[in-house]
Amino acid sequence: MTGLAQTQAQKPGIPAGGKWTEFDAEDPMTAAKKVRFELLANNAEDRDSSAKITLYCTDGKLSLSDFRPNTKMAGPNRPGFWGQPQMEVTVRVDNSHSEHGWNWVNGHFLSMDKGTTRELIGAHLFRVEFLSPEGPQIAEFSPEGLDVSKVSKACGITPKRP
Repeated sequence: MTGLAQTQAQKPGIPAGGKWTEFDAEDPMTAAKKVRFELLANNAEDRDSSAKITLYCTDGKLSLSDFRPNTKMAGPNRPGFWGQPQMEVTVRVDNSHSEHGWNWVNGHFLSMDKGTTRELIGAHLFRVEFLSPEGPQIAEFSPEGLDVSKVSKACGITPKRP
């Protein structure tokens, strides 16, 4: 990366409420407003090695939300509706549990569904149980305190109770 793109990638984030961090940028070619919200796992020692959840928004719409365990995941364990590889995960949102098939993206992260993302932004406690080569692992997050109006404006989504 060079020039402006490198400068944008190195911009520090700003607090978005609670443990959330917001990163803002503008695409230099299309002028699209891009906003990223990140939430590190409760056991976060540093941004690079900790599990995290990231919401990517472009021009007021949610474009992707992902869960990055930042540890080796087991391979996909089910096909999606269109045959794409998925991993079945168990999600706990406060006192509610549910099973989800999240798209498995090259062994690096799992793409979360919009419904779970909406539950996450209104939750006090959020846990994801996923599979690693050693067996089930749990990542715990504390999403409480997020400035929901920022997410609503940047991503076009609002909280939803499970």
